Amino acid sequence: MSAETLRRIVHVDMDAFYASVEQRDDPALRGRPVAVGGDPKRRGVVCASSYEARAFGVRSALPMARAVRLCPQLVIIPPDFARYGAVSRQVFEIFRGVTRLVEPLSLDEAYLDVTENSWGLALGMEVARRLKQRIREETGLTASAGVAPNKFLAKIASGWKKPDGLTVVAPERVERFLQKLPVDALWGVGPVTARKLRAAGIERLVDVRTADPETLKSAVGSYAETLRRMSYGDDPREVNPNTERKSIGCENTFAEDLKDIETIRREVNTLALQTAGALARRKLFARTVTLKLRYSDFETITRSHTEDPPTRSAEGIASRAAALLEKTAAGRRPVRLLGVTAHGLSETDTQDAPATPGRADDELPFPEPPPAAPAELDG
Repeated sequence: MSAETLRRIVHVDMDAFYASVEQRDDPALRGRPVAVGGDPKRRGVVCASSYEARAFGVRSALPMARAVRLCPQLVIIPPDFARYGAVSRQVFEIFRGVTRLVEPLSLDEAYLDVTENSWGLALGMEVARRLKQRIREETGLTASAGVAPNKFLAKIASGWKKPDGLTVVAPERVERFLQKLPVDALWGVGPVTARKLRAAGIERLVDVRTADPETLKSAVGSYAETLRRMSYGDDPREVNPNTERKSIGCENTFAEDLKDIETIRREVNTLALQTAGALARRKLFARTVTLKLRYSDFETITRSHTEDPPTRSAEGIASRAAALLEKTAAGRRPVRLLGVTAHGLSETDTQDAPATPGRADDELPFPEPPPAAPAELDG
């Protein structure tokens, strides 16, 4: 890539977003270990944790009962997605005031192409520094940012010095940066895949370059070519602000497989109610409800039900999700992940309502991964 075509990409990731909003709004929570999530007595799960809680090993997707054992003084706060969404919209207004090329990934993170920006700044580092300052001034929260020539490197860089970090990977430093990365630095290479790669002698991302093609393919399947390309820091994906999202949904990966059918039903009900709430906040209706389920062996299935007229009834969506669950082997096979999604969105509840395009990321409590990696590799 020539110097003329080098892009300046910033990946901004809010620090411990849900927990930080709670600590900001309640001074009594500041400096204390906080977990946002469900009741430990009802098999609740951690949605997010403060940095004080992370020091005890409390992480997202951890069963709340286990989190309390790790940190007895943990303060548990029920999630308030409406409030988090309002703060998210503030943050994205700041982003879009700098560049029209903003690609949301979730409530609390986005890619920005600042090669050209409204502040007229030549250096991506200066744009990122100013963005962080604006976010702090306008929301009272901190964010970490990574600056690099492409999305892959910028995303890794943003997590390099959390919280409140700023890491710049200049074009001339790309190779040096890549040499530092473990093989699981790349999204899609979770613990299971990382163990397979390390068993094959692939410890660092750059080791992928010289790995035997068949060995690599046996470990990661069709993702092998993407992994090899990323090992050279090659990521041609553009920041796309116009990616349409035609669904709204929530999903959760559990730290321990769910085996009890009643527990699984409760989790599906919770996800369905969250999805219905997201539809209501966006004033949208949906024709189709889809249940996503991943078993412990990583086999992933979906079951869908479509009917007219469109609805956003919480009871109706929960009932349909529960019926879809009965068409699976849940309860007979351990379950690793559950998700409930509403499709066929429209702005009215009439049978001939036109579909409504556009993103609904600000209503998604769980981020979706970039499209480069297959779902079964999320470890």
